[in-house]
Amino acid sequence: MDTLKYTVIKDVEQYKKYCNILEELLLESTKTSDDEVELLTLLIEKWDQEHNTFNDSDPVALLKNLMEEHNLKAKDLTEILHLSKGTISKILNYQKGLSKDTIRKLSDYFKISQEAFNRPYKLIHEVNRHFRNASLMNTKKDLTEA
Repeated sequence: MDTLKYTVIKDVEQYKKYCNILEELLLESTKTSDDEVELLTLLIEKWDQEHNTFNDSDPVALLKNLMEEHNLKAKDLTEILHLSKGTISKILNYQKGLSKDTIRKLSDYFKISQEAFNRPYKLIHEVNRHFRNASLMNTKKDLTEA
């Protein structure tokens, strides 16, 4: 009996292997590999839906993880997103939120759903950066006492 070339993904090793094969097939782009590409895409998407916990991490943490996986540095994001180094730095340091356009570009580049990046998360306000204790942030002083 013949064994199947591809099976349902059962572990991370197999997932990575299939992702690499898919990437190679996409670079080759021949008519004979179309069915193979389609099958691998289905298997990988099924694994992603069952195992990725995008809901557990905020968009910046997700972006940092994806950057690490793809061996990207902040300067690489400037080219991908067409943003300045300063803007990228502010995004990665929770000082600036992700715009709709940025979310769209990240989603396209990393081939994941826009919803993964379109989630609320806390930003660190410039005014409060010098406080080490988060409980001091955004406190109001009573200016009437002197």
